[in-house]
Amino acid sequence: MAEVIDMSRTISTWRWKKILLAGAAALLIPTTTQAANGANGHRSGKEVVETVCARCHATGLNGAPEIGDEAAWSQRAAQGLTALTKHAIDGIRNMPPHGGSPGVSDFELELAITYMVNHSGGHWARPLDKASVPVERSGEQIVHERCIQCHGTGFDGAPKIGDRAAWIPRLRYGLEPVVRSAIRGHGPMPPRGGMADLTDAEIRGAIIYMVDYGTPAAK
Repeated sequence: MAEVIDMSRTISTWRWKKILLAGAAALLIPTTTQAANGANGHRSGKEVVETVCARCHATGLNGAPEIGDEAAWSQRAAQGLTALTKHAIDGIRNMPPHGGSPGVSDFELELAITYMVNHSGGHWARPLDKASVPVERSGEQIVHERCIQCHGTGFDGAPKIGDRAAWIPRLRYGLEPVVRSAIRGHGPMPPRGGMADLTDAEIRGAIIYMVDYGTPAAK
């Protein structure tokens, strides 16, 4: 192992850049997953619930399942998000279409339903806005949003950001094996770093950023 490390330390600058650029090209691949928070100006589920849904769902008015009533919501949750959203769009029993607020988008209804389910014993994942234009997050954004929690300090043996002596042995077979390892999870690191909505390209960009952080530009 010591021999491998000694050899890796002799990697020239052009070789290092070649490794990184081989992965950087893949960052141009289009993605179909949008950023998880604050996308396209949508109101959060909490905001929609407080301004629209709470009129009935906070008190059980007109037979609406009350937020926090696990028994009532478990029956609804069993129908799935698609069915519940259709009910909210079309209206059902005493609830008018869109909860009586035409300005609430279909996606905002999904967010509101998920919020109420999760505050009534459910564990639903945040829905994705399928109609939105995908937003690709930069490697730097991903690192500062998530990766830095471990890679900033070396927690649990994570290679530190910019520590080439730690990163080079991991890259001896190229960038893609490291990307696949991050996708699947490795040791104490969960799949996709614990951010299920990360695209493969975003993971690749985050790794390149952590490896190349602080590297002077080539002259």
